[in-house]
Order: sequence, then C-alpha cells, then structure tokens
Amino acid sequence: MTDAQLDAVYTRLCKTMTQLGEAHASLFLARFALLAIGEMNDPEGSLKLIDQASDGIAG
Repeated sequence: MTDAQLDAVYTRLCKTMTQLGEAHASLFLARFALLAIGEMNDPEGSLKLIDQASDGIAG
C-alpha cells in the first residue's frame, strides 16, 4: 500500500468514526478489527498486531 493509499484509508476510517459518533466508536473499531482479522487469515500476524496496538496504552 502506498502512503497515499494508506492516508486515504485512514481518512475514511476517521470520517466514519466521526459520523457514527463517540458512543459507537468502540463497537465500530471492534467490528472493523474482526473483519480485518478475518481478511488477513493469519492468526500469528493478528496476535502480533494486537500486541503492537496495545504498546504504550496504559490500562
């Protein structure tokens, strides 16, 4: 994916979350993650990305 394509995808993600509103953002992201994981069809890669995404986020 090129930088321009990545920017377009990220922009769509952000705009969609804004349209859905803060109350639905967590549900949307969870659903998006499940759909993306299914498309990847790579359990080990998915687990790696989950770990990377949580790095630096206080719990």
